[in-house]
Amino acid sequence: MSKLVKITETKEVAPGTGKVVVAEGRSIALFNVAGTFYAIDNTCPHRGGPLGEGELAGEVVTCPWHGAKFNVKTGEVLGPPASKGVQSFPVKVQGSDVLVELD
Repeated sequence: MSKLVKITETKEVAPGTGKVVVAEGRSIALFNVAGTFYAIDNTCPHRGGPLGEGELAGEVVTCPWHGAKFNVKTGEVLGPPASKGVQSFPVKVQGSDVLVELD
C-alpha cells in the first residue's frame, strides 16, 4: 500500500535545481522544473552517483560522477554510461509541503 510522505517544502528547491532527500529510508532526488516537482531514485545505476546533486537542464539531469543523463519526469535513461533508468515517484504539493508517494 502506498502512502504520501512529506519530504520538504517548496521554498527549499528553487526552479531549475535539485535536492537529495531521504524518506522512509530511501534516498530520493527531487527536482523543480519551472515550478513543477519531480522525484526519482537518487542512485545512478551506473556507479551509484547522487542524481540529486547533478546538473539540471530542463527536465534532464546529468549524473555528477560519470555524465549519464536521465529524464526527471519518468526516470528514463537518456544517455550513457548508464544502461537502464531509475524509478520515478508521484509527487504532490499541498500548500507549501512537497509530498512523495512511496510504496
